[in-house]
Amino acid sequence: VQFVESGGGLVQSGGSLTLSCAASGFDFKYFDINWFRQAPGMERELVASIDWDGNSKTYADSVHGRFIISRDNAKKTVSLQMNTLKPEDTAVYFCNTRIAGIDYWGQGTQVTVSS
Repeated sequence: VQFVESGGGLVQSGGSLTLSCAASGFDFKYFDINWFRQAPGMERELVASIDWDGNSKTYADSVHGRFIISRDNAKKTVSLQMNTLKPEDTAVYFCNTRIAGIDYWGQGTQVTVSS
């Protein structure tokens, strides 16, 4: 199982970024996928989740209405569109899935929002 995240960077407050996550090594279309983030000195937190066919999406209260998660099962990718970014969104963002009770993670992509 492998995830490769991309699309992070430096953006001003109020700006937008779209993160992408490319998956391989498992039957992607059958599994829910999550985006987590971790800020320095903080615990990793769940940001958004999407179920296997993309019909069910959930968001953390802190990003609800600003972030949109989506997936393309043919391309084995998951995206996180982030709008109206705030300095408190600064973190490393990770893709995740759980298979047979085991969590798999990508290496993460850094998002920095300047005030």
